[in-house]
This record gives sequence, C-alpha cells and structure tokens, in this order.
Amino acid sequence: MLLFIPFQPAAQAQLRGISYSKRFLDSLQRDTFRYFWELGDNPHGLIPDRHPTPSFASIAATGFGLTAYLIGVERGYISHQQAAERTLKTLRFFNSAPQSAQEKGTTGYRGFFYHFLDMKTGHRYKQVELSTIDTALLLAGMLSSQSYFHQNTAMEKEIRTLVDRIYRRVDWQWMQVRKPLVSMGWHPESGFIQSDWKGYNEAMILYILALASPTHPVSSDAWTEWTSTYEWHEFQRFPHVNFDPLFGHQYSHIWIDFRGIQDAYMRQKGIDYFENSRRATLANRAYCMENPGKFEGYEADLWGLTACDGPKDTVINGQTFFSYRARGAAATQVVDDGTIAPTAAGGSIPFTPEESIRTLQLMKHRYGKKLYGPYGFKDAFNLSYPGQWFDNDYLGIDSGPILLMTENYRTNLIWNLMMHNAILRKGLLRAGFRGGWLRS
Repeated sequence: MLLFIPFQPAAQAQLRGISYSKRFLDSLQRDTFRYFWELGDNPHGLIPDRHPTPSFASIAATGFGLTAYLIGVERGYISHQQAAERTLKTLRFFNSAPQSAQEKGTTGYRGFFYHFLDMKTGHRYKQVELSTIDTALLLAGMLSSQSYFHQNTAMEKEIRTLVDRIYRRVDWQWMQVRKPLVSMGWHPESGFIQSDWKGYNEAMILYILALASPTHPVSSDAWTEWTSTYEWHEFQRFPHVNFDPLFGHQYSHIWIDFRGIQDAYMRQKGIDYFENSRRATLANRAYCMENPGKFEGYEADLWGLTACDGPKDTVINGQTFFSYRARGAAATQVVDDGTIAPTAAGGSIPFTPEESIRTLQLMKHRYGKKLYGPYGFKDAFNLSYPGQWFDNDYLGIDSGPILLMTENYRTNLIWNLMMHNAILRKGLLRAGFRGGWLRS
C-alpha cells in the first residue's frame, strides 16, 4: 500500500516549523520560569541550587532568578507588582545580611557573598568560599532589576537604591592579591584562593563589573592581563578562544549583547565574542558528532557538553564516570564521560538557534518525563552508564541560561534592557570595547 504524501511548498513547511518552534519555546520558558518563581517563594527570596533534592541556596541562581522575574512580567506569567515585591524581598535580604570575617553566622564579607547559603538562615553554607564570580552573577541579576524597575514609586525607588548600595560596597581591589587579576575567592579559615580569573571563561562579566565600580574599581590593565591569558586555537575546524565547557561561553552573554562590539583582542582577531561563542558551540557539537569516546546517543541533534550533574564518580569496565563535573571539549582540554546536559544547547540558542532548538525538541520528544518535568529540563543524562542514567534534579544555574538566553533569542529583552545600564556601559568602555550599540 502506498502512503500518499501531499505536496507541501517549502515556504509552507518553513512556516509550520516556525509554529512548532514557537509552541515549544513558549512551553519551555513557561515551565523553566516556574523553577525560579515557585522555589524562590521563601522568607529571603533565595533560589535553591537544585530541586527536588533538598539543597542550599545558590547566589548565582538567585541572580538568574532576579532576571527571570522580568521575563515573567513581559510574558504575562506574573504581574509587575508581584515581580517588584519578590525582587525587593531578595534585595532587602542581601542588603541587611551580616557581613564579617567570621567563619559562621555571616552571609558575606567586603561586599562579596558566599557561593552557597543556608536556605533557612541565609548564612554561609558549611565552609564554602566567598565567591567572586557568583557574586558577579548575583550583581548582574540585581542590575537588571535596577534597570527594569524605573517607575517613580516608593517600591521601585527602593529597588534601585538597594542595588546601588549593594554594588558599591563590593571591594574588588581587596580581591586583587596578585594584581592586576582578581582572585577566585576567599575563605576565612585559609585566606585567598591561590587562583585568579584568567584564560577566558565565564568571568568576563566579573571584570566588567569590577572595572565599572565607583568605589573600589580595578584598573584597566586588569582586562589587558585577562585577555593576554586567552588560548586561541582551532578546534573541530573552528578557530576561537577556547574554553571547554559551554557555560563559559554563555553566562556573560546573558546580560551583554556582544554582537558588533569589540575589545582590542577581538579587533585583532576580526570577530566579536558573540561569534566566538557561536564557533565554540558548533565545535562542541562537531566533537559530539565525531564521538571519539564512542558514547551512546551522541548524534547531530543530540549533543552538548558543559558543567552538569553526572551519574557517579566511578570506573566501570574501564570507563570513568563523574558526578557533578565541568565537562567540555576544546583544543585545550576534553572532559567527556557520555553525559549530555540540555543547558549546553539551551544556553546557546542565540548562537546556534537551529541546531540548539532541534536538539532540545528531540530530547523532550525522545525521553519525555525521564528528562522533562514541571520545571522544564532536568539537568543531564548519560545513556552509556549501565542501565542508562537520567538526573532526578533540576539545577538553577543550568535552568537559568535556558530561560534567559531563549528570551534574548526571541525578543532581545535582556540585551536591550542592559544596553542602557550605565554600569555595564562604563565597564565595557573601560575594558576597551568600541563600536556597535556602544556608539549610541
């Protein structure tokens, strides 16, 4: 029996594909938003690191959450008033939370905050570090709130005032123990971490905020030194600044539209950081398609290596598997145990929309409730692990880029908002960025 397939003009097929993608992205954003809105409903307005496994709060995920609320308003999930109230609760907490050099009973020191906080008390979780990058990601979320809530009401005035106060007290210079670079963090028990932010990674946003500080700024040679440590290589036929996990090519781009603006390094290379992230994403995908480790499930529309959960730290039949680990592929390093994370493709939607959206659609269609639930995509899966492994948890720092970067792809909402943020503009200009929207 012959199956009759009616002729369908290419344009009509394309429109149908766009319609399907719209419905998929609508549901993806709505579901992922719930992670931040529902789980952030607590006395301090903090976002848990993961769910449903009981966990501490992540200050980076809280920064993503503050920006997520703006998307919630614009997409009609919540009201403007609801978003302002939740934002103010979070800001009031960070503004008044204890800051001291004590080991316990404190939330931060010198304006920085601890990486993880106890969900109930809001104080430092165990012996985690005072984190410079996680503080920067939290601040970026706060600055998006400051730019968005611009009305002349008492509530929105307080939002803007608190963000300014919290940002101004961060002592970036104190963290420059090996000038001009910035240390990764500090422990009250042992002092500064013996590593600085260099080599290209997620810390672009950190240096831009540090350069723009009106109270404790780093000097412009910090950016020059930072870029001097880049590793430019060709990987999978794509020449770019290498960093193996994809989150490093995504995080700073959540708040900054790097299209058409260049610092001295990128002017020399003839591209911008947006194009660099596009190449890094395509190289990551090409590596997965090549699949030198012969892992199960890797294909053209099933790829994505980045920092994520994993099955277990173990060796089975000679194959090493990891639990949480920064996985990735670059000329500088490959860390691959067969674990794929939806956030790798989802956080790269603006860079590779066709490849990323197809991959996410296939993941949801093929694996259903094993991988996708009420809060969108669970964190990761590994088909090569005996019995196949699917994560039970959602992770805030991985759900955030999916939601926020999808919105940038669809409407430029965050990018357009932050183009007018005086702090980011100042930081970019001090770093030597020129051209594009910075001219206006």
